[in-house]
Amino acid sequence: MVRFPALALFALTLPAAGLPLGARLPELQCEFLTGRAATLPQAASGKVALLALGFTYDSRHAVEAWSKRFRAQFDRNPQAAFFQIPMLGGAARMGRWFIENSLRRGTPKQDHERVITVYSGVDPWKQRLNFKDPNAAYLILIDPQGIVRFLHNGPFDEPAYQRLAAETAHLLAGSH
Repeated sequence: MVRFPALALFALTLPAAGLPLGARLPELQCEFLTGRAATLPQAASGKVALLALGFTYDSRHAVEAWSKRFRAQFDRNPQAAFFQIPMLGGAARMGRWFIENSLRRGTPKQDHERVITVYSGVDPWKQRLNFKDPNAAYLILIDPQGIVRFLHNGPFDEPAYQRLAAETAHLLAGSH
């Protein structure tokens, strides 16, 4: 009995698993709105990709604002991509049909392979991204090899966007 509290104390002192710059993006199993299975970072292989994750219904506003701005600047470049990723969690599985039909109705058909839904493994991603604000967008920019090059969370912010845009342009130019 003495060992259990000692182990529990040890577990509480371990650092939270973060997502450091320069690390390869951990595999994320997901599904496009088209119903096709996807795995990141493989689905973005060979491209500079912005992943805009949202963990609540209200976070969609921040995710959409970041995505809209990124798309306006980089959508014409075939080496750039973006993905909006609703991180819905296990309880949402019961409403999956309703949620995905609603997402499909609200998303232009040409963007159905830019929206990826995630129903499992959400909590480890919250830890990786130091989840605090349920209304924030959690942004990850990866290079063509799936290496994390930029991280940010929050509502749309012009100075942060300028840093994201500069890093994206730098990666698209081929200099790492």
